[in-house]
Amino acid sequence: MTTTLDATTPGNHVDLTPMFPDEVVTHSLLRLLDVPGVDGKVALITLDNGRDHTRPNTFGPRGLAELAIAIDTAIAAAPAAIAVTGKPFVFAAGADLSGLGFPDLAAARAMGALGQDVFGALRRSSVPTFAFVNGVALGGGLELALHCHYRTLAANAAMVAFPEVFLGILPGWGGTQLLPRIAGPENAVTVIVENAMNQNRMLRPADAGRLNVVDVVLDAADYLEESLRWMAGVLAGRITVSRPTATDEEWADAIGRGRLIATMRTKNAAPAAGRALDMLELSHTTEIEAGLRAEGDALAELIMSQEFRAGIYAFNLTQKRAKRPVGAPDRSLARPITKVGVVGAGLMASQFALLFARRLHVPVVLTEIDQERLDKGLGIVRRDIVNLAKKGRISVDEAQRLTALITGSLDQAVFADADLVIEAVFEELEVKKQVVAALEAHVRDDCLLATNTSALSISEMAGVLTHPERLLGFHFFNPVAVMPLVEIVRTPHTDDASLATAFALARNLKKGPILVADHAGFVVNRLLLRFMGEILAAIEEGTPADVADSALDPLGLPMTPIMLLQLVGPAVALHVAEKLHESFPERFAVSENLRRTVEAGQKVLVSWDDDGKQTVDPEVLARWTVGDRPSTADEVRERALAALAVEIRLMLAEGVVADPADIDLAMITGAGWPFWLGGISPYLDRTGVSERATGRRFAPRGVATLPA
Repeated sequence: MTTTLDATTPGNHVDLTPMFPDEVVTHSLLRLLDVPGVDGKVALITLDNGRDHTRPNTFGPRGLAELAIAIDTAIAAAPAAIAVTGKPFVFAAGADLSGLGFPDLAAARAMGALGQDVFGALRRSSVPTFAFVNGVALGGGLELALHCHYRTLAANAAMVAFPEVFLGILPGWGGTQLLPRIAGPENAVTVIVENAMNQNRMLRPADAGRLNVVDVVLDAADYLEESLRWMAGVLAGRITVSRPTATDEEWADAIGRGRLIATMRTKNAAPAAGRALDMLELSHTTEIEAGLRAEGDALAELIMSQEFRAGIYAFNLTQKRAKRPVGAPDRSLARPITKVGVVGAGLMASQFALLFARRLHVPVVLTEIDQERLDKGLGIVRRDIVNLAKKGRISVDEAQRLTALITGSLDQAVFADADLVIEAVFEELEVKKQVVAALEAHVRDDCLLATNTSALSISEMAGVLTHPERLLGFHFFNPVAVMPLVEIVRTPHTDDASLATAFALARNLKKGPILVADHAGFVVNRLLLRFMGEILAAIEEGTPADVADSALDPLGLPMTPIMLLQLVGPAVALHVAEKLHESFPERFAVSENLRRTVEAGQKVLVSWDDDGKQTVDPEVLARWTVGDRPSTADEVRERALAALAVEIRLMLAEGVVADPADIDLAMITGAGWPFWLGGISPYLDRTGVSERATGRRFAPRGVATLPA
């Protein structure tokens, strides 16, 4: 069945189809089946947009209209049961995000009402309805399953989740009202709020079963047959499904936990988590239809928020721009990587070795200057491999393969057949120059050389090479296995073949690269040190440390500047600050208080008071000297944001990156800055900081912000 029609919402007759001109329609294909053990036909609706698994089923107004027809037709056939499943490996990935830039609140409300009404036909049906979740189920796709009376899930389903709060909205096609009724309030808070706030954590099938999101997880080999067999058991009464119940106290505890998580993760800077919790709480005291209306209103308001526009912009950056990096040469120029060398065996080098072996499945050799350091580095790698196996992240066989692939040597002659050698030695320019110069005596002329420096001049390193065209920066972020960003740094000497090889390598490592010119600090470190420098300067002028450190709370950053300083390490931050000061002395000062902290060997910078509030550690403050010119939190925030705006403008003028979008992508994937900021430039635009500080916006109105 492929019929389409104008998609209007119940009651208000808003035609949404013109707002989704590029909708890839998910068709609803209906067939009637004879199922052993079932008295009567089973109506099976299969969702399929005609694309392969790389383009999941999504719902726009035309697809929803087709599903409504399929459900009505199925009900009219008077079957014993109705089931919904998806194309191979995909159930449904929710709403078509391409059309959610609605012009007004009425249109946004209409989209929510349409989804609720179409899916609701399965919930309201007097015929038992089943969702056979055979693969990816995200957002509206999961809500479709929740509207069914029963749910099975394939054991090999790639992911199940509600990502809405992460994007700046909430599940608005019934999720906040149905999941707590089905899975209980505690589990609903986990799935809708906590996981979304935890970098959009996905559920594995076993997790979805444990949390009662689905009724049963079935073997993937014969999933449809197993689901139909399970359905027959339910219809015959041989299988019963119970739903958890919760007391008023348990409801209060669950909602309270959710609000604490929202405060800790967002500092209440974005409204989505709070509104989602309001709706979850409402589901406890309100009948379903009233709850759905309130949910639809909340969804519409969030869709029309600045945060959601920034969230969609950020989503597109990570899903599109990160996969098609601007400036990357033609892939055909890339050389294969069949062996990797790592100079150094410290903490970062050990992480590189494991990442290369795990993703590329090629031999990796670490070198060091003495056996003790080498043994320590290899020990770290082996410990991490054991831990991955213990956690079930890799099999025992894979652990053994990885251990065999990663070896060590004191002789760089082992790099003779390497296709890539990356150095990760002490962050000192002269040391690195000596290392890369020495490598040329051991590697082939076409071996790619890379440095993981975070601030030093790669062009100066290239100056000591006979073949400077094959050196570039390949700057990872810590922890290497987790952070998606790699800054690929091109010098004036780097040739296209080396650059293409680096981009292909990043893709094979499952990283999102951006192309960066060789300027001090590149992107992420330059911006982080810029705003941290303003916070430290405010404290040194006399602003109370707690006031300055919390001044950026309205942005909802993952951590305060002082906590970030602790995570990076005071010594590392001081070193990078000194290098940036050498390049940009007028904007990057070196904090004497930070220097004192490093000289004292102090690594812990924050503590918590009796009320659990984060504060700067008293031992640290005792060593700092401050003036008598305090600023308010608002003044500190404006100062820090203006500094960021100025620095971004200068980076664009210098050609560090091609576009503000690359800076935003870098801050999201390299520094963990929230989607609802859109990285940083949309926030600077919508708050007026970019215009106040630099005289103009970074993007026109309507790009990552509301049109007016």
